[in-house]
Amino acid sequence: MKRLNQLLTIAGRGVLCLLALLLLTALPARAAEKDTLVVGMELAYPPFEMTDTAGKPTGVSVDLANALGKSLGRKIVIQNMAFDGLIPALKTGKLDLIISSMTANEERAKSIDFSDPYLNTGLCLLVQKDSTVQSIKDLDQPGRNVAVKKGTTGHSWAGKNLKKAKVLVLDKEAAAVLEVVQGKADAFIYDQMSTYQNWQKNQATTRAILEPFQKESWAVGIRKGNRDLKKKVNAFLKDFRAKGGFEKLGDTYLKEQKDAFKKLGYPFYL
Repeated sequence: MKRLNQLLTIAGRGVLCLLALLLLTALPARAAEKDTLVVGMELAYPPFEMTDTAGKPTGVSVDLANALGKSLGRKIVIQNMAFDGLIPALKTGKLDLIISSMTANEERAKSIDFSDPYLNTGLCLLVQKDSTVQSIKDLDQPGRNVAVKKGTTGHSWAGKNLKKAKVLVLDKEAAAVLEVVQGKADAFIYDQMSTYQNWQKNQATTRAILEPFQKESWAVGIRKGNRDLKKKVNAFLKDFRAKGGFEKLGDTYLKEQKDAFKKLGYPFYL
C-alpha cells in the first residue's frame, strides 16, 4: 500500500511538471500573438495593395499598415486573400484588421466596425471610347451590359440600382476592364483612381467619366467591439496625417495621378 502511494505521488508530480512545462511553452506563443497584428488585404490592386518583383507585399496600404505597426509597437503580418473573403476572415478572428482600399458603408458596418476615413474617393465609369454613355443615368437601359467586380461597392450599387441593364459580375478588375476594351460591356463601375489608371492604359478603346456619381470613403476594418484597437488606429491616422504621412505616400506611389487630378479639377483622394 505504501509503495502504491509513493507511485501515485510520483505520477502526480509528473503530471504537474508536464502541465507546468506546457504552460511555460504556451506563454511565449500567446505573448507573440499579442505583439502581432494580422492585416488582411487583397494584393491585386496596385499601387495600394500589390507585390514587388520578389513577391513581397508592397504599396500604399502595406506602408500604411507597417507605419501603424511601428506606432503601436506591434509586428505586422500581411495576409493576402480575395477581397470578398476579408470581412468573413475578420469576423472569425483570422484577421485583426482590414486595410485593403475598403469603402466604409452602412451595409458593411452591420458586421464590422470601421476607423475614421483615411481616403475620399467615389464610384465612376470606364466606358467604350465611342459610347454614347455620358453618365450613370444612361446605363440603366435594356441591352446595356455593365461590368462590376465581385464584392465591391460598385457591385452592390449596380445590384440595387440597375434594373434594366445586365450586370456582369467578375472576380478580377482586369477581367472587367477587358469587357469594356473588347466592347462586350458598355461600362465598368469602379473607383476614380483605378478608372483613371485603366483609361490611361487603354486610351485607344476607352474613356473615363471621372465625376463620381457616389462619393465614398475608405477606412480600416476592425472587428466589432474592439474599441481599444479602434481608438488606437484612429489616433494613429490623425497623427500620421498631421505629420504629412499621407502626402508622402501620394508622392511615392501616385505622383502622376495626383498631378492629373489637380489639372482635371478633382480633389486628390489621399
